[in-house]
Amino acid sequence: MNLPTDYAPCLSTREVEAAIKDIKDFFQDNLAAALGLERVTGPLFVRSGTGVNDDLNGVERPIRFNVKEDENAPVEIVQSLAKWKRMALRRYGFKPGEGLYTDMNAIRPDETLDNLHSIYVDQWDWEKVITPEQRTVETLKDVVRSIYDVVCRTEFHVASQHSNIRPVLPQEITLVTSEELCERFPDLDPFDREDRVCEEYGAVFVLGIGGDLQDGRFHDGRAPDYDDWSTLRPDGGRGLNGDILLWNPVLGRRFEISSMGIRVDAESLTRQLEIRGMQDRAKLDFHRQLLAGELPQSMGGGIGQSRLCMFFLRACHVGEVAVGIWPEAMQRECEQAGVTLL
Repeated sequence: MNLPTDYAPCLSTREVEAAIKDIKDFFQDNLAAALGLERVTGPLFVRSGTGVNDDLNGVERPIRFNVKEDENAPVEIVQSLAKWKRMALRRYGFKPGEGLYTDMNAIRPDETLDNLHSIYVDQWDWEKVITPEQRTVETLKDVVRSIYDVVCRTEFHVASQHSNIRPVLPQEITLVTSEELCERFPDLDPFDREDRVCEEYGAVFVLGIGGDLQDGRFHDGRAPDYDDWSTLRPDGGRGLNGDILLWNPVLGRRFEISSMGIRVDAESLTRQLEIRGMQDRAKLDFHRQLLAGELPQSMGGGIGQSRLCMFFLRACHVGEVAVGIWPEAMQRECEQAGVTLL
């Protein structure tokens, strides 16, 4: 856990609670307007064995239980809604240029707990329909810039409400590929590379996450069946996805607020399942629909709600803006550091 020395919260607990609502209302309204999204209701759980639940890096365990009144059918608490959203686009009849967003609440029991990570995850999950011709890196970059503009406007809004919080973000976000980071910092691991580039630029979108780099490793893990991380780009790199990272002045480190990308089509899904040795997934409901061309081409992602609240309120622990379960040792350390957990 990384707690700063001499930490003092900017707001009282009651002020934090009021600010959380203000931030969430302002951000989601502006995000919807910027990307052309409509709010829909998302699920807390989905049926097991359908391939709808997000496998994240492919190793995390979802929480499972059985529904008594449905012949003990197995269901799972969602880990994100990456696949469900794409099915919802078809079910609700969204057209190219239209999209949806929803409040996603997940439980990830395998998460390593620290001041940035909780077993409870809340984010805005969004997805919009694109045409096959829009499956390009330029489409991705345009949407990244639109989202970042909303982030900056929200920061100014928060600063206008609280005199002791001042804007720190640069006017523009810097776009860099994972391949470029590997070339520039070959002796550093991927997260240290992100620290260096975030400190330099203040706000960065790292493009191309999941596929192998020139050193034979990948920048970070991605499941094979939602983001397209294997398609060859015009710049010679691979991947039509990435992460939005901010430099966090309170913690003195990189701070991820969003993972997003253009989603797999039938070709890239087949390729990525083969790369990961997971061809059996092609038999699952979601994957069969995608391979049969029954789902729309789309792009989407998740934007952390508590993460953004942490950043805008200059909090040093996610437990200051979201209720969670924390080890006793962590609670004591927070209390000694002047960190109030909700």
